[in-house]
Amino acid sequence: MTFILLSMASGFWLGVLVGLIGALLGLILNHFLPMFLKDGHVPKGSFGWPILGETLGFLQPHPSNSLGAFLQDHCSRYGKVFKSHLFFSPTVVSCDQELNYFILQNEGKLFQCSYPKPIHGILGNVSMLVAVGDTHKRLRNVALSLVTITKSKPEFLNDIERTAIQILNSWKDKRQVIFCEEARKFTFNVIVKQVLGLTPEEPETTKILEDFLTFMRGLISLPVYIPGTPYARAVQARSRISSTVKAIIEERRRNASSSRKRTSDFLEILLGVDTLSEDEKVSFVLDSLLGGYETTSLLMAMAVHFLGQSPTAFEQLKLEHQAIRSIKGKDDEFLNWEDYKKMEFTQNVINEALRYGNIVKFVHRKALKDVKFRGYLIPSGWKVLPVFTAVHLDSSMHASALQFYPWRWESQDQTCKKFTPFGGGSRCCPGSELAKVEVAFFLHHLVQNFRWRTEDVEQPMAYPYVEFQRGLTLNLEHTSISSPSPR
Repeated sequence: MTFILLSMASGFWLGVLVGLIGALLGLILNHFLPMFLKDGHVPKGSFGWPILGETLGFLQPHPSNSLGAFLQDHCSRYGKVFKSHLFFSPTVVSCDQELNYFILQNEGKLFQCSYPKPIHGILGNVSMLVAVGDTHKRLRNVALSLVTITKSKPEFLNDIERTAIQILNSWKDKRQVIFCEEARKFTFNVIVKQVLGLTPEEPETTKILEDFLTFMRGLISLPVYIPGTPYARAVQARSRISSTVKAIIEERRRNASSSRKRTSDFLEILLGVDTLSEDEKVSFVLDSLLGGYETTSLLMAMAVHFLGQSPTAFEQLKLEHQAIRSIKGKDDEFLNWEDYKKMEFTQNVINEALRYGNIVKFVHRKALKDVKFRGYLIPSGWKVLPVFTAVHLDSSMHASALQFYPWRWESQDQTCKKFTPFGGGSRCCPGSELAKVEVAFFLHHLVQNFRWRTEDVEQPMAYPYVEFQRGLTLNLEHTSISSPSPR
C-alpha cells in the first residue's frame, strides 16, 4: 500500500513538473518564436533567466547620476540598443537618443504606453499615467488647459510663496533638517490647496495625506494583493482617497447655487468639464496630487543636493535672487510671473538637476506593430524601454556629462532631443512648468536665508524610482538677520 501511495504521489508530482515545463516552453515559444519568422534583425542581447529574465539586474540600485552596472555592461557588449527580457516580456532597451526620440514621437501610432498591470491596480485604469488613446487625449487636454489657466495666476504664485516661507520659518531654531520630508510637506500643501482648495489645517487634508503616504509606499512595493501587504494597503488607500474627493465634489455641488464665494482651484474648473466622467475627474485629482507631490519634491531635493556640492553655482544663484528682491524694493512684496521669467540662472540649475539627477530613468512602451529602425526589428507586442538617463549622461551629447554644470544651459537648448526629463511627444508631462515655478520660488527664499552642507554618503539612488534613502540631511547655517516675511 505504501509503495502504491508513493508511486501515485511521484506520478502526481511528475505530472505537475511536466505540466510546468510544458507551460514554460509554451510561454517561451509564444514570446520568442515569432521573432525568428520575421524579416529583419532583432537587436543583439540576452534574455537571461526563464520568466524573470534580467529584471532583477536591470532594477539593481545605483546612483541616479550614473548608468548603473547593468546598462554599462549591456551597452558595452551589445551596443546602445539591445534586447532583453524585462517585466515578464521580451524587450528592446534603447540608450540611443535617435531611437528614444522616434519612440516618443510615435506614441499611439507605432508604440503605446504599457506600464505593468499592477501599476494599473493602484493608479486605476483611467489614470492619465496609464490611459491610452482617446481617454489619454481627453485627460491631457484638460490638464494642459488647467496649467495654462493656473501657472501665472497671482493666487497660485502667492500660495507657493506663502507655503515656502512657512516651511523656512519653521527652520528658525534648527541646525539640521531632513530635507526630503520638508520638501514633501511643501509640495503637498501647495498641490492640495491648488487642486482641492484645502489648507493644511483642515481635517480633510490630514486624512488625504495619511492615505496618500500609504498609496505612495505601495506604488513602489512588491505588487502582490494579499491583505496587509503595502500593495494591498495602497489599493485600499486609493479607494479611500477617491471617496474623500467624491465627498468634496458633492459638497461643492450642493454649495454651487449658494452665495458662498467660489474657489478657483482645479476641482472647481473640473466640475464644469463635460468631456470627463465622474471617475475620470476623481482620477485626474489623484494624478495631480501624485505629480505635484512626489516628483516636484524630488526635483527640489536634487537641486538642493547638487547646489550643496557646488559653491560657485550657489553664489551665482544667490546673487540672482538678491537682485530680484532688491528691484522689488519691499521685502513683503509677492513674487510674480515677471519675476519668475527673470530667474534665468535658476532655470539653468533646475534643468541641470533634471539632467544630472534623472528623476525618471525610463518609461514603459510596447510596439503596436513590427517596427524597423536603422536595420533593427522591434517585433509587435514587445516591450520597449527608452532610457532617458543614458542620453542625459552621454558625453557625446553633453560635454562633461558626469558633472553638475548649470552653465551649460546658457548655450544649450532645453527643448532639444537630447534632454527629455519630462518625457516627450503626446505624453510629455503637462505640469512641468508648475513644478519649475514651485522649485524656483522655494530657492528664492532658501538661498537668501541659509547655507547648507549635505552628508557625503547622501546621493540619489535609482531603485528604479529615485530617492534619497536617508532623506537628504542638511546641516544648516542661518545667513539672514531676520526670518522671511510671512506676507
